[in-house]
Amino acid sequence: MTSSHTPLHSAYLDASLPTGVVLAATPLGNIGDATPRLCRLLERADVVAAEDTRRTRALAQALGVEIGGRVVSNFDHNEEQRVEMLLAAARTGTVAVVTDAGMPVVSDPGLRLVSAALDAGVPVSCVPGPSAVPTALALSGLDVGRFIFDGFAPRRDGARRTWLESLRGEKRAVCFFESPHRVAETLALAAEILGPERRVAVCRELTKTYEEVRRGPLGEVARWAAEWVRGEVTVVLDAAREAEVDVESLVPEVLERVGAGERLKAVCKDLAAAHGVRTRELYDAALAARG
Repeated sequence: MTSSHTPLHSAYLDASLPTGVVLAATPLGNIGDATPRLCRLLERADVVAAEDTRRTRALAQALGVEIGGRVVSNFDHNEEQRVEMLLAAARTGTVAVVTDAGMPVVSDPGLRLVSAALDAGVPVSCVPGPSAVPTALALSGLDVGRFIFDGFAPRRDGARRTWLESLRGEKRAVCFFESPHRVAETLALAAEILGPERRVAVCRELTKTYEEVRRGPLGEVARWAAEWVRGEVTVVLDAAREAEVDVESLVPEVLERVGAGERLKAVCKDLAAAHGVRTRELYDAALAARG
């Protein structure tokens, strides 16, 4: 006996598109990762707001899809100027927001339009799909049950050093993006600040022909990166481990640095974060030693 019911997935694909802003993930590199919903959205949306219109048209062609609506550019330098026009279109039709690869808003254009749409009561929905962040986390081989995503690593040396210092005692895995031209320098600095044994996974060209994941201690992976890294890079840094350090063993270093002119509280905070001990416990031990 055959059923006359339409399969659930077909019913969803045949339904009309929602009015409002629709964020849609695009393939990172492998065209096979495009979802049927993405294809349908490109075909039927009234407006497609694309980070790069040429790349979006090329994606549609590769998918065998004809974009039915108007295609407009929506990238970092014109995103703010596009908001009102896109909002007006989203009030009566469907505005699809796509980036070159992955999910809009996640270190990519889209946030300004989403914020404005929510403030104006315009519906916002999402067509989920590929994203470099969960892909890299899954491939890292590290404990990523709890993680933070920090976007792109700071470019300037001082800001990057401060950022890495803040990760010394981070008890969650840290995922971030980095330029292939700066990744060797960032990893070398990370090995200096966080220690050469802290584990890391460097994922490049995810889902593409030359996908590669290099895992290991920071010192070792930094030496590998120094030889040359190409392509899109996503890094996953392991969480700080509980240090097997006795508080009393750190007191001599605290007193030495304080004797050189540093403030006691600042030194205790710094060393406690680096070695995974309690700042207050180290502070009290140092006070007792001085007394």
